[in-house]
Amino acid sequence: MTNEMVITVLAALIAGLSFAAFAFPFLQKSDKKEKYRSIIEKRRKDLFAANRNPNIITDESVSARDSMAMFYKFQKLAGNMAEQSRDKMLQAGIRNPKAHIKFMITRAVSPVTFVVLASLYFSILPEDKSLSPMVEISILILGALFCFKLPDILIKNKILKRQQEINLTFPDALDMMLICVQGGIGLEQTIDRVASEIADSSEMLAEELGILSAEMAMLNDRKQALQDFARRIGGGAGKNFATSLIQAEQYGTSVSGAMRVMSDEMREMRMSEAERKAAALPPMLTVPMILFFLPALFIVILGPAGISMSTTFGG
Repeated sequence: MTNEMVITVLAALIAGLSFAAFAFPFLQKSDKKEKYRSIIEKRRKDLFAANRNPNIITDESVSARDSMAMFYKFQKLAGNMAEQSRDKMLQAGIRNPKAHIKFMITRAVSPVTFVVLASLYFSILPEDKSLSPMVEISILILGALFCFKLPDILIKNKILKRQQEINLTFPDALDMMLICVQGGIGLEQTIDRVASEIADSSEMLAEELGILSAEMAMLNDRKQALQDFARRIGGGAGKNFATSLIQAEQYGTSVSGAMRVMSDEMREMRMSEAERKAAALPPMLTVPMILFFLPALFIVILGPAGISMSTTFGG
């Protein structure tokens, strides 16, 4: 093959991959809706089974306290830690009822594994490359602390990204809810309709709203469903939404008025966050410009002059 043929084939492959990367998100829209509906249907079935027979223990009905009590055999010590871990898993979008157990086991096993592997590595090092005992102990302690905190850091990062996406899309969802409520549609049907419409732009928010709609329809206590929704979201727009609806129902105020006020406040918060990021951008660009842009710029500007001077004075 000639060089021209190789370049043509590579250009065609790159163009095809670029087109596939552009079209892939559009092809996934139906998959997102199917995944969202499967999660909602599973939650509806669990709630229906729990209402028919309260003695049946479904995946979601197993509380974190009970599961950790069965695992550790002492409920008082593990209960609070299990509840906090379970809340973190829900806020990160991990709905496996045993995820919090795996998380706590990982936090406990990771430092031990690191210490064992590092000790074995230090023991097989030759004498001329061995480290001092103080350095080895410091590495073991710091590595164990890092391995202990690493799962928590990863989960918190996932929770933060999830909350940012929900906060970004929630004002638009509130506007649609406001239109539906003012049109005379019930709150459960409104949330279910908005969840279906918002699935293309935010799968996470659609799942949470769909689960909220299922719980409000199947549970007798609407306040408990809203509290569970706030617990799964963890903070931000979702928690404010649940708190406002609980207060509106408790004091008999207008739901549409509360939604209108929340929508305006969330849009102002979103705009202020965008302005804060825009204001923080110039200081963040200073270091990359100094390290990467300015040296290349100086080379481009002063390079020809330097070459001419070296050619002239060098004979």
